[in-house]
Amino acid sequence: MVKGIEDRLMNTLVYVILGLAGLAAVFPLMYVVSVSITPFSEVLKNGGFILIPRSATFTAYHKLLTESGIPRAFWVTIFITVVGTVVNLILTVLMAYPLSRKLLPGRQFFLLLVVFTMLFSGGIIPTYLIVKSLGLLDSVWSMILPNAVWSFNVLIMKSFFENLPEELFESARMDGAKEFRILLQIVAPLSVPSLLTVGLFYTVGHWNEFFQAVMYVTDRTLFPLQVIIRELLMLTQQPLENAENMLPTETMQMASVVMASLPIIIVYPFIQKHFTKGMLLGSVKG
Repeated sequence: MVKGIEDRLMNTLVYVILGLAGLAAVFPLMYVVSVSITPFSEVLKNGGFILIPRSATFTAYHKLLTESGIPRAFWVTIFITVVGTVVNLILTVLMAYPLSRKLLPGRQFFLLLVVFTMLFSGGIIPTYLIVKSLGLLDSVWSMILPNAVWSFNVLIMKSFFENLPEELFESARMDGAKEFRILLQIVAPLSVPSLLTVGLFYTVGHWNEFFQAVMYVTDRTLFPLQVIIRELLMLTQQPLENAENMLPTETMQMASVVMASLPIIIVYPFIQKHFTKGMLLGSVKG
C-alpha cells in the first residue's frame, strides 16, 4: 500500500513528537549523571550546567559509599522493599481471591469497604496513634505494616481472578480440591503477569518510602535511602575555595539521586513485558 503525502507528514509529525517526548525524559537523567561524575572545576567553568563531561571522576560515589549513611540506608530500603512486597502480595491475593468469588457471603459489603478506603482515610494523627499503640515506632515494620494492602491493587487482582474461566474452579472442586489448594496450584500460577504488575507497584512504593519513615522513625540507623538523600539535598552549598580539590554538595546530591534511581531502572526492563500483559489481563473483560 502506497502512502500518500498526508500519511507521510502525519508519520513524520508523530515521530517528531515521540522524539521530543523521549528527549524530555532522557535529558534530566543525562544531566544528573553528568554532574555526578564531573570534576567541580569543570562544573564551575560551565556555570553548573554539564551535559557531556570532558573528564570523569567517581569521587562522589566513593564518598557516598564510605563516609555517608547511604550504605546502611541502602540495606534498610532493600529489606523494606523485599519483605514489604512479599507481605503486600500475600495479603493482597488472600483478600482479592475471596472477593472475586460471587458466592462469597456479604461480598458487596466487603467490596464497598475496600472502595471506601480509597476515598477516605482515618487521618495522619489517628494512624500515628495506632502505630504507636502497636509498639511499631522506631521499627522497620512501621514502614511496612501500615500500608500492607493497597485497595487499588486489590481491585486489580480481583478483576484478574474474575476473568479466569469458571470451568477451572469447577473441575478442581470435582477432583476434591479446596479453595486454598485451588488458589495455590491453579490461580497463582495463572496470575504471574498480574502478580508481577502489582508487585512492581508495591516495590516502587517501598523503594521510594519517605513519609512513613519521617513520621514513625527517629533512629538514624533505621532511616531508609530516601530520607538520607533528603538530608543530602538539604545541605547548604560548600564554600568555593580550593574548588579543584573540594567535593561539592551538588555533585554529592546528583550522585545520591543516581544511586537511588539505578536499581529500579535496572530491574524494570526485565519485567516490562509482564507489566504490560498484567495490566491488560487485569482490565479486559471476556
